[in-house]
Amino acid sequence: MVATKIVVYGLSTEGYSIACQMAIKGADVFIVDESAHMAISLKSEIAKTYPNVTSLKEDEPLLGVEPIDVAISHSEYLFFAPRIRKTGQEAKMEIHSKFKDATSSIKKGGSVIYNLPTGIGGNNETISLLEHVSGLEMGKGISYFYYPLSKNNFPEIIGSFNAKDDDKLAKLLESDKKGKKFVSISSAEILHAIKILTQFASLSSVLEVSKFAQDEQTRKDLVLTEYNNLFLDDMTNGLYDLRSLGTSVEGAGTMMYLVNGSIKGIEGYVKRLIDEIRSTLKKNELKASRTKVVLVWTQDSYEMRGDKVDMLNSLVTKLRDYIGDVEIHQGPELDIFHSDKTTIIVACSKFDYDKITKNGKDSDVIVIKTNPLCEIL
Repeated sequence: MVATKIVVYGLSTEGYSIACQMAIKGADVFIVDESAHMAISLKSEIAKTYPNVTSLKEDEPLLGVEPIDVAISHSEYLFFAPRIRKTGQEAKMEIHSKFKDATSSIKKGGSVIYNLPTGIGGNNETISLLEHVSGLEMGKGISYFYYPLSKNNFPEIIGSFNAKDDDKLAKLLESDKKGKKFVSISSAEILHAIKILTQFASLSSVLEVSKFAQDEQTRKDLVLTEYNNLFLDDMTNGLYDLRSLGTSVEGAGTMMYLVNGSIKGIEGYVKRLIDEIRSTLKKNELKASRTKVVLVWTQDSYEMRGDKVDMLNSLVTKLRDYIGDVEIHQGPELDIFHSDKTTIIVACSKFDYDKITKNGKDSDVIVIKTNPLCEIL
């Protein structure tokens, strides 16, 4: 039996994860490393040995390679899962450029699976672009599916042009014996939009109401709840999806208020966090020139979305308006050199907070948790 030929465009965490799953099932998989401009052969034993992109990159095993256009021209299924690091209109241009590059060599009978999130109606433009670039008619010469991936979740539904089923694709994507259901692309867009809006409506409620926890007893009580371990890292999950949804909605209707309100909720939290850091200087009678801020946020550099990178850079820029010495720390080991300055460590994720507490806290170090209370330790 001939193995199904698959290309995953984009050496992203999500793309690699899905590529490994299909390689272990016996598919003939190539994954495109855009930076190296090559398609890498991903065999089952490699997929089992290297659980993520970082481990693969660090070990640099010998892998078979092919030119990108050759690999794509032979593929039955092309998954589009690139890393996007631009924002706003620039992100749209970057996606279009990469999508053209990915689909220009696809042959008649091939299928494209689009893994980036779009807003409502966002796939219509992508389908038009695919038809233009490939010269093939949708539903006849080529097939198209919408399957937005996130780092911790593979959807159970697949959006399909004309809601057409594809049993071979369903088996490739099946995990934990859970089958995949095919729906129309517009239905898949709506279901993803509901998921994202529900997530951020809940988050915004927590962030806004937590502002009222001013007295010591109330803050102590809230520390004992599940919200205590909700960090900035969690808050930014799916922010790219939310913004994509915002750009697809016109007018000033209720949905636009939901999107904008959620974005403002995150922005308001960041402002409050910076105010807490400034307030900490004042309470402890610290001079900005004698204080160092270390933002501890271990990020996955291979994630498809660039929300967290963007948020971290924004935090650094805003903090440097008040405190000149601002550092970023990433990685498994916390190694903060002693200096003659008082250090404020800002823990941006649960992983990083656990790392800080394990490391122990010196008397001249202040730790701030980026939870809804902006808890100071």
